Amino acid sequence: MHAPTHLLYLHGFRSSPQSMKAQRLARWVAEHRPDVQYWCPQLPPSPRDALDMVLAGTADWPAERSAVLGSSLGGFYAWVVAEQRPTWRAVAINPVVNAARDLARHIGEQSNWKDPTDRFFFRPEFVDALRDMAPSALTRPERYAALIATGDEVLDWREMQALHARSQTRIIEGSDHALSDFEAHLPFILRFLSLHAPEASCS
Repeated sequence: MHAPTHLLYLHGFRSSPQSMKAQRLARWVAEHRPDVQYWCPQLPPSPRDALDMVLAGTADWPAERSAVLGSSLGGFYAWVVAEQRPTWRAVAINPVVNAARDLARHIGEQSNWKDPTDRFFFRPEFVDALRDMAPSALTRPERYAALIATGDEVLDWREMQALHARSQTRIIEGSDHALSDFEAHLPFILRFLSLHAPEASCS
């Protein structure tokens, strides 16, 4: 597979483009591959609005040279996007597998992890939208890679592993939902995407 020229990163629930993983990936691209277009949008609370924005924003991206990465709910969205863009590669980091079930408990007023003053309301109809957009299967699993932490305190790592049984999966003993040791696993992501710095460094 060709190395992507366009990278989309989708953050998790209550997160933002200021997340540690999004910022670290952005720095790597800026330092080592400034020729690659990197986009990490602030996703609206509405799943339909989020998906519409992402699909519209990537409508002219090259089919064979684009990839999507996502963490937690962003990992679920990455699955949705990749199933609609069947030539894209996708990387899921501790992804939500059943978004409608898992997000139903969060109906009500919420705040951004990075900025508690940034508040929004997660509506019941958003759960219905997540249920409606959920793919029926993960097709062409060779297009997918997954990083799954057994220490995830939010999601069941075994459910993620079952979904990605035929993907390129890295099971991480311990760690946490945020994948605080993301730096150690960045080379795995870069190898899967065939992304290399000119000096062949992943640092």
